[in-house]
Amino acid sequence: MPPETNVNLVLFTDLDGTLLDHANYQWSAAQPALEELARRGVPLVMVSSKSRIEILSLLRNFGRRDPFVVENGGAIYVPVRYFPFAIEEAELSTGGWWRISLGTQYRKLVEELEAAARAVEVPVLGFSQMSPSELADLAQFGIADARRALQREFDEAFLIVSGDQHAWPRLAAEIRRRGLRATRGTRFYHIMGENDKGAAVRRLETWFRSSCGSRVRFAGLGDSPNDIPLLRTVDVPILVARPGGHYDEETYTAVPGVRRADGVGPEGWNRAVLRLIEGEMK
Repeated sequence: MPPETNVNLVLFTDLDGTLLDHANYQWSAAQPALEELARRGVPLVMVSSKSRIEILSLLRNFGRRDPFVVENGGAIYVPVRYFPFAIEEAELSTGGWWRISLGTQYRKLVEELEAAARAVEVPVLGFSQMSPSELADLAQFGIADARRALQREFDEAFLIVSGDQHAWPRLAAEIRRRGLRATRGTRFYHIMGENDKGAAVRRLETWFRSSCGSRVRFAGLGDSPNDIPLLRTVDVPILVARPGGHYDEETYTAVPGVRRADGVGPEGWNRAVLRLIEGEMK
């Protein structure tokens, strides 16, 4: 449903390791905050490395229909008639959604990753090389979830099949040399075009301000380096703890003024969001 004109908060959130548990992808620990967000009419915008099919499945489970960002900023999906104005460059997708494409086509990313890996002699295993059963074993989720995860459009996720500690910096530098971007998520590395989560979020912030007014605040939650562009963009950036209770050092040092959520994954997410909407985190 469209945002209320008097809404004063929009929440952007990463999924894996943030709203979803790192080990089992559950969100039950975040249920109190999710219910309070729904009661107050606060838009919940998922900003993830996940595919469109994966996020649509989650939205159905949550009973929500808010905009979302797929594959590290590869595209933005907005429900038809969500905002009271037309969006430039939007094309009609299936199921009553507008799609705003920002990323590089998937096939090119797969080819560039293979070429970059060969050039610097770093062995990789990309999603494009995996069967649903192989990905399910690696990521510890079901076959149906693996099939949804493999339906990529704008981002190739991959593993580095090497114990060389310098493999990732070397490969990331080669990917950048080719005019593309490389980042690290909760479980996988990613290659993508000139898009990132922050660029997508900035567009959405502009649309929400036009719809809800200039006083609306934006908060964001994440746990990994691929969330840095998202966290740098919002008014209230919140870093969720990783398994074991530590906070990702690269992300923490890269985001000025970042707040720490008090807890790991959905438990920390729940505490931080409840504090945020009660005005205890500013």
